[in-house]
Amino acid sequence: MRIVSLVPSLTELVWWLGAGPRLVGRTVYCTEPAEMAAAVPAFGGTKTPDIEGIATLRPDLVIANREENRREDVEALESRGLRVLVTNIESIEDATAVIADLGALLGAEDRAANLVGRIRECAATRPAAGRPRVFAAVWGKPLMGLGSGTFGHAMLTAAGAANVLEGVPRYPLVTFEALRAAEPELILLPDEPYRFRERHLPTFAAIAPTRLIDGKLLWWYGPRIPESIRTLRGVIDEARA
Repeated sequence: MRIVSLVPSLTELVWWLGAGPRLVGRTVYCTEPAEMAAAVPAFGGTKTPDIEGIATLRPDLVIANREENRREDVEALESRGLRVLVTNIESIEDATAVIADLGALLGAEDRAANLVGRIRECAATRPAAGRPRVFAAVWGKPLMGLGSGTFGHAMLTAAGAANVLEGVPRYPLVTFEALRAAEPELILLPDEPYRFRERHLPTFAAIAPTRLIDGKLLWWYGPRIPESIRTLRGVIDEARA
């Protein structure tokens, strides 16, 4: 089976499941693991894939995601006779289902089942102490936050946080006045999709303790989920202390 993945975290998952030799194409944002990026050619970005280039690869399967990829690109690939698997991952349960499905598809059921078990065990272990109120930014200009119905929200919850935007769907626009009124105890600034940097810290730190974090902790589903939950818990525990 020849596979093209347009989803960075699922590209990593395919490689981790032992199907690296089947990967014939990826996006420029599929950078993990490094040995995969060195071996597999890139064909555009997640929102700007090289449709014709991908078609010439004659893949048996193209992996996409409803949030990360555009419908028109999926339709363009399908119009060229390609099979496209469109995933929709808004929770940890969604992620484990996709892991199991890809494991079965790639003949890596045991490896996938082991990962699913570790994810469920890690997500089920919640801190005994109270959940600190956390705001996670998604975009800087304009300011957007991480709301409910998203994988990032599920990761915050699993890590023991109370998302100040819980109940607000998806990625709402947020004013600094509204953020201040939400009374967060911790603000998280991920380095993706918006590249928050040190220079952004003072503005947010005037409202609550603020930390820069690796965006993969919130957005990447796959083999890194257990460690991402543990890392987020460490950041949250610092705020709780």
